[in-house]
Amino acid sequence: MEKKRMLIIASEIEPYTEGTLISEIFAKIPKIFHDDGYELRILMPRYGVVNERRHRLHEVVRLSGMNIIVDDDDYPLLIKVASLPNSRLQVYFLDNEDFFKRKFVFDDENGVPFEDNPDRAVFFCKGAIETVKKFGWSPDFIICQGWLSSLIPLYLRTAYRTEPIFANASIVYLAYDTPHERIPGDRFFQKSAINNLALEDLAAFRDEDGASMHKGAAAYADAIILGSETFDPNVEYLSVAQEKPVLSWKAPDEMQSAYLDFFRSLKEVPETV
Repeated sequence: MEKKRMLIIASEIEPYTEGTLISEIFAKIPKIFHDDGYELRILMPRYGVVNERRHRLHEVVRLSGMNIIVDDDDYPLLIKVASLPNSRLQVYFLDNEDFFKRKFVFDDENGVPFEDNPDRAVFFCKGAIETVKKFGWSPDFIICQGWLSSLIPLYLRTAYRTEPIFANASIVYLAYDTPHERIPGDRFFQKSAINNLALEDLAAFRDEDGASMHKGAAAYADAIILGSETFDPNVEYLSVAQEKPVLSWKAPDEMQSAYLDFFRSLKEVPETV
């Protein structure tokens, strides 16, 4: 029997990002699926807090060298790789000096969100998709963890909808409590319209006078996981998910069986959005 292939596109994973519950929890998820026989690829940003020497990162030359366009500006993309501690699982890091070299993850030293967070999300999501294309590796499932990855479901169902490598992938969005999922609207809608996307393609992200990354991702994903105990499952924007499968919060000691059962229940071939 062929192994199922799972692509994990993550915003935060311990030990590379530390001090948040979602980083700690998400460090367990790749191992759950690996131990169950899944073939995995894991992608995340190479933030400035990631220590290349301590975590033993090295560049993957065959995957590096692309330029990612964000609002008509070209940004070079470098790919680095390291092994997740205490496992043989590799994590591929998307690196760019303009977006990820700073020594803070999402906020500056005063706790103010970076103004270019929308640009960073576009770069990361588009870069992740292009990197997987370079892998030449077709996933059965894609887990998008958190607001920084929230454009992946949109892009795969619109700008990349004819890309055969993603044709059979079910997209699962993992939402968690974070103020960063709310972004000022003007910059977000300008930066996110890649590959001639129209404003109506981005309409699912509109929320009052700004954008909700969770809301847009829920609209385009095939299933949703609530990754925080304090996440309100009755939030209005989850209504866009309609009848899509939703996995509620699970404590760490319940995660393994709950996550495996949830993915076994999903359709392999997603419906057209």
